[in-house]
Amino acid sequence: MNDCVLLREIPTACGRRFGHATLNVPATLNALSLEMIDRLAPQLDRWLADPDVVGVVLDGAGDRAFCAGGDVRALQREIVAARAAGASAAPAVVPAFFEREYRLDYRIHTSLKPILCWGHGVVMGGGIGLMAGASHRVVTHQTRMAMPEITIGLYPDVGGSWFLNRMPGRTGLFLALTGAQLNAADARFAGLADFVLAQPDHDAVLSALSVTCWSRNADSNHGKLSHLLDEMCDEEDLAPSRLRMHYDRIDTVIGRRGLDAIVPRLQALAADADPWLATAGKTFAHGAPSSAVLSSLMLQRARHLSLAEVFRLEYRVSVAATMAPDFAEGVRALLIDKDRAPRWQDDSVSAVDRARIESFLAPGKEGSHPLADLVG
Repeated sequence: MNDCVLLREIPTACGRRFGHATLNVPATLNALSLEMIDRLAPQLDRWLADPDVVGVVLDGAGDRAFCAGGDVRALQREIVAARAAGASAAPAVVPAFFEREYRLDYRIHTSLKPILCWGHGVVMGGGIGLMAGASHRVVTHQTRMAMPEITIGLYPDVGGSWFLNRMPGRTGLFLALTGAQLNAADARFAGLADFVLAQPDHDAVLSALSVTCWSRNADSNHGKLSHLLDEMCDEEDLAPSRLRMHYDRIDTVIGRRGLDAIVPRLQALAADADPWLATAGKTFAHGAPSSAVLSSLMLQRARHLSLAEVFRLEYRVSVAATMAPDFAEGVRALLIDKDRAPRWQDDSVSAVDRARIESFLAPGKEGSHPLADLVG
């Protein structure tokens, strides 16, 4: 599995280096597995601790994706096998995956050194988790982002409870409930991207890093990297932001009266003349009702939490939610059998037992929280 993440270094002028990590499972659109996390995370820690490493580049192999999300098929297989064996508790891989994934995401968010994430092609779920905290987030004209967890019986995690709450207006909850796809302009409007570059310029950026003289001053390097990327930005013929275009409409649809009032308005979007809004409405209508309830509840509960507190809350919720029936069924329908006909536990949002969903958020009995050492 050493090839699942390629780890290299880019020598630069003045003798310092950039770390360079490439997610390298293009056949699965670089879906993030526990093995990939365990290869990337310790090397990232070493780079961030090395005074001669001035920054890190994170990208994905192949032309189709940076990262299509977490490897939920692997988690589903373990859960189904555990249930078949009569186990009621989560198999060990489930809490291990979420603890280590969130720890890695948090490390990226809190790095003092610049981290350049090249978000080309598909960037979804766990891929956004890796990208959201990077200091320099690049998207291309082919970038397609989404948090589509409602289609597999989950909710937008990997810090989604934090960054969705910080998007303009009510767009964060809209994206959580609909899994709507974002283009490059959308990503920038939503605060998920900083620079738009052309994919063919990827190698030119790496070359520019190598011929630039970097210092040991992180603030200076942040500014220098921003200037370098600004000089290479390519927004010619950039598709407009649908999220910005429909901002007022989204604000009205989501409103401020709670999920019960949102449901019929989102369902009505399925017949909208605008294809992007119609797709969003259809995705909501076919998504897991339990996910809609959980996604809304998480954004409410996390509104005033710090990033570290959000990751601790998401850890508990994610372990519980993956063990609920809708997750295994959603992954089966979308990614394994691919019949796209999930049999959800509830037939409507109004039928969801809210107390059951709220129980996912209850403090666990694990003693010291596995992410208790995260600060801030």
